[in-house]
Amino acid sequence: MIQFHSLEIPQLERFLERHKSGLALGSEVDLDLVLREVLQKAYEFVPSESGSILLDDPIRKMASRKDNELVFIATFGDSSRELIGQRLSAMHGIVGQVYQTGTPYLSPDVDTDEHFYKAIDTQLGHKTHSVVAVPIYIGKHVCGVLELINRLDGKTFTHRDMTLLEIFAGYTSFTIQNALDAKRAHELAKKDDLTGLYNDRWFNVRLTETLAIARQTRREAVLIFMDLDQFKLINDCHGHLAGSQVLREVGFILKRIIQRGDATVARYGGDEFVMILPETTIEEGLKICEEIRRSIADNTFLSREWGYHMPPLHLGGIISASIGLAQHIPHPDLRTSIDMEKNELVKRADAAMYRAKSQGKNQVVVDTVIGAGK
Repeated sequence: MIQFHSLEIPQLERFLERHKSGLALGSEVDLDLVLREVLQKAYEFVPSESGSILLDDPIRKMASRKDNELVFIATFGDSSRELIGQRLSAMHGIVGQVYQTGTPYLSPDVDTDEHFYKAIDTQLGHKTHSVVAVPIYIGKHVCGVLELINRLDGKTFTHRDMTLLEIFAGYTSFTIQNALDAKRAHELAKKDDLTGLYNDRWFNVRLTETLAIARQTRREAVLIFMDLDQFKLINDCHGHLAGSQVLREVGFILKRIIQRGDATVARYGGDEFVMILPETTIEEGLKICEEIRRSIADNTFLSREWGYHMPPLHLGGIISASIGLAQHIPHPDLRTSIDMEKNELVKRADAAMYRAKSQGKNQVVVDTVIGAGK
């Protein structure tokens, strides 16, 4: 039975996150299943010993196609699992030729083909005889290649095979684009328009889920509540557009520091931000809070042109953050509702943040659970 392989979901989402940077892909659309089905259909169209989908890396993408790398994100065939995640320079091989030119390619005999790249055959202990490959487009842009190797009947690929695969590539592009659009539509409902962080509605959903999971695992979690100090001064002195840009830059800082896939970073409203860190000790949470506090206090905001006719303002030493950190340990009495636990945790984190403000600002105040050994 033919086995189809793909990258793990977190890595796969990176390669399919295109055009609108900052819109993370959620898990409601099964991307690895989509790509495996694409290869399954390609196999049915043109039965082959093996095949691959390779995409360029949108995060590292260069303007010139030849300077990019293509990554194996889905494969089928003997030993093809070993290729998942491997990178191939767009300057190499038939795949690179198709990606650079944006046109289909048929090689009935790779032994006489100057574009054939032998290194992968050597790595896998495989013998390629014939190849057909077509470009994958997202919108009007080439983003990858669909490649099939060795017809299953032992014959060489034909121009008819290439035409069939080219027709199928249009379906592939449509399928991937639909998956992206579905995910983006789902994500937009969770996002804060200004910062690209999650919004308060999704924060509440995630906090409920986090506490429910904590109850099952008996693992502690932490909630961080943060408010910007002196933010009103920015609005009063430089206008609300400058204030909005400062909030965006704070969002960039938080996303840079908190990159864990299970964390939730949200704008709570105004200049308040909240962060949920599952399976995190109070000591680990405190280190993150201190890194956030230092990064914001040391940052120079609006250090470059930030809009049309909006010159740099170089706002340093003005904005800081008061941060409240609350520890959550699952309640031993399961009759206590999740909502009650959630409300209590939010109140404690919020109160800790206000204590940080009242004690001089630009500091972290920790609220631990009584009897938790802290």
